[in-house]
Amino acid sequence: MSVWYQLSKEEVLKQLKSSTSSGLKNADIADLRKEFGDNSLKAAKQKSKFIILLNQFKDVMIIILIVAAIISFLVGEHTDAYVILAIIIGNAIIGYTQENNAEESVRMLQKMSSQHALVLREGHPVKVETTELVPGDLLLLEAGDIVPADARLLEVSSFKTEEAALTGESHTIDKIIAAIKKPDLLPGDQHNMIFKGTIISNGTAKAVVTTTGMNTELGKIAGLLDVNDQKTPLQKRLEVFSKQLAVIVVVICLVVFGFGLWRGEPPFTMFLTALSLAVAALPEALPAVITIALAGGARRMVRQKALVRMLPAVETLGSVTYICSDKTGTLTQNVMTVENTWAVPGKEELLRHAMILNNEVRLSEDEELLGDSTETAMVSHAMEKGHSVESSEDKYPLIAKVPFDSVRMRMSTLHEHQNKWLLFVKGAPVKIVEVLDEKYKEQIPEWLEMNHKWAAEGLRVLFFAYRVFDQKPEMTEELEKDLEFLGMIAMIDPPREEVIAAIQECKTAGIKSVMITGDQPLTASAIAERLQIIEKGAESKTGADLTHLSQEELIREIEHIAVFARVSPEQKLNIVKALQANGEFVAMTGDGVNDAPSLKQADIGVAMGITGTDVSKEAADMILLDDNFATIVKAVKEGRRIYDNIRKFVLYILSCNLGEILTIFLAPFLGLAIPLLPIHILWINLVTDGLPGLALAAEPAEKDIMKRPPRPPKENLFAGGLTVKIITTGIVLAIAALFTQYFAVHHGYDTRTQQTMVFTVLCFVQMVNALSVRFVHHSMFSSRIFSNPGMWGAILLTIVLQLVVVYVPVFNSIFKTRVLDWNAMEIVLLVTLGSAVAIELIKYLIKVKTTINHK
Repeated sequence: MSVWYQLSKEEVLKQLKSSTSSGLKNADIADLRKEFGDNSLKAAKQKSKFIILLNQFKDVMIIILIVAAIISFLVGEHTDAYVILAIIIGNAIIGYTQENNAEESVRMLQKMSSQHALVLREGHPVKVETTELVPGDLLLLEAGDIVPADARLLEVSSFKTEEAALTGESHTIDKIIAAIKKPDLLPGDQHNMIFKGTIISNGTAKAVVTTTGMNTELGKIAGLLDVNDQKTPLQKRLEVFSKQLAVIVVVICLVVFGFGLWRGEPPFTMFLTALSLAVAALPEALPAVITIALAGGARRMVRQKALVRMLPAVETLGSVTYICSDKTGTLTQNVMTVENTWAVPGKEELLRHAMILNNEVRLSEDEELLGDSTETAMVSHAMEKGHSVESSEDKYPLIAKVPFDSVRMRMSTLHEHQNKWLLFVKGAPVKIVEVLDEKYKEQIPEWLEMNHKWAAEGLRVLFFAYRVFDQKPEMTEELEKDLEFLGMIAMIDPPREEVIAAIQECKTAGIKSVMITGDQPLTASAIAERLQIIEKGAESKTGADLTHLSQEELIREIEHIAVFARVSPEQKLNIVKALQANGEFVAMTGDGVNDAPSLKQADIGVAMGITGTDVSKEAADMILLDDNFATIVKAVKEGRRIYDNIRKFVLYILSCNLGEILTIFLAPFLGLAIPLLPIHILWINLVTDGLPGLALAAEPAEKDIMKRPPRPPKENLFAGGLTVKIITTGIVLAIAALFTQYFAVHHGYDTRTQQTMVFTVLCFVQMVNALSVRFVHHSMFSSRIFSNPGMWGAILLTIVLQLVVVYVPVFNSIFKTRVLDWNAMEIVLLVTLGSAVAIELIKYLIKVKTTINHK
């Protein structure tokens, strides 16, 4: 395959069998289209709607719930079954909607291409569909066009392109026509090439199409988007939890069934009893609570300018260990800004006039500056200093200009002023000093030293000079000699002010920030130093460096590198994969087409909402509506909060369920009657467990949430002593219930009253448990006890409903309860109070033990 940028114009045309004067022959087009196909991007393989729907039922927890629904029908608990089915169907609808809308990336890529192109065929300009372009077609291009295919430039006139969306380059690119002999250049360095999907910002050109469709640089990116979606940490942890729970449920069924047979109970009765108990052990509300927690988090994040496209991504941010960020438009403002100026003493005003006049900038109808970002930055700076375009043009009317080109690397404009003619010249420092008057020989080293100093800070430096003529000269490049030095300016795309604080907060939270950009290494390192991503002089890697590293070597070295510059889209993708291979959870931010593959590969992709391309938004899991890196920190906090709340719910629901199971399982060993009936289990599962459990989803974040390190990637859902808390709290609930039943027996209460007392005490103690699990490390009686009004509303509603079930006669027959006298209710309240003390004591002892272990 030819390396087009290394070939001369003549060699390119010869290989493509085209001509700069006439283009292709019409007779050859059909054969070429047959050989190369349409100039379009292939859509990624799409799942059928049926497969997407079917996938919603593959999760282990969903399968368990489906089995639970069937069992509930078998044992006659139809209400329980309908509730479980409603949960399953609701989750399936949400999941289906998300996945059905997730695979739009390649289709958005297609929208970026222009619909028509002007080409030269058999010497005549014709407008054709861009899909009909073939290699060898001669493109006629002008400012405002979207490049329809990759092409080699043949003729240019003040020609510039904007390639930020493709390469990450933050300023417009001046194009040339000469061959470039350097090997292995990235697209951003191939200045004699133009690429599909980029925008022509200035001038005109003629170019010959070299590659079309999926072989273009844009097409290669489309191919990279065909990667598998990443499972979130929460999905992985819940998958493990669901499998563990399935094993536990089966064991419970077998033990209870076996014990019943040993006692001589009828086999079918014991089978139904074992299945009922297994259904009681399942946290039916878990999927609903997770969905509500994620949806609530998503709503809060939208208020903070972060739009979540896929609900699981809300929690994923709480697990992130690395944030890999594109520079342009993400960490920086994506607006070139003049940062430093220096003028020859007494020439400050003249330098500002030159900044306004020596350019191709034009004003729109609403006075907006249009043109090259570097030149608009100069004009904007001069205007901020009190000048205006109109006043400068009135004072120095334009006579003629010689546009910038990549050989001279200078631009000249000739102006009339007070019966004299003034030539303004700007350009690259080394090219301006070449044409200065001899009298500046001793001062040039000093000016170049200042240039080097500014350049080392990542600034782009331009020198200005001028020359005065008594007679009107003929405008040619020959006038650029014996110039008077005027001054110099330095520009940069500055970092966002709020990003430094955000990066510091990430460091406090144990999250490493990494810059991955297509921009120049010097600029990237300078911005990274300003943002305190790296220390001064720290190592950075370029795309060229990465080409010499195998993926294995990259995996070994990657954790010591915080800046990657001049990298290609494929290299960005490999960086993300290398971090993931080291067990890191990676967030990738970006706004360009070049970021889309790595956004999709990352554990969470974060696109920019304002400057981001449609492709990057469709490939991402989350979109920053304000393009503010600092918003990510708020999202990380929200993600951690949600995961904490899910763990609190798991602690609450499993400890309560364990208490029920132990109560039912141990009562026969103690010679007690069956303590709970199926209707009681159903009520506890749906009301007593459900209402406070749902309120836990809205629990505020704990104070130290952003001072903890990220959760270890392989940490399971029960880490941090959660298993011990579940078991000990479940035992407290069982002891409370069994003690209550023991008291009821010895005070002569009948079986129905015993069951009502156990039923009520479990309800009340679970309310105490709900208050306790709100605070992982602090007492439930802390100053923040009223910080979640929803929890208190759920507790009060649950208690009222429980009292209605006990004290309203019409419900006694439905729920098989008895009205409790004051003595019975007194023991229920005393047991509840004792349980509260026990649960808080357990929390304190676990905290002390954890602290000792950490020391």
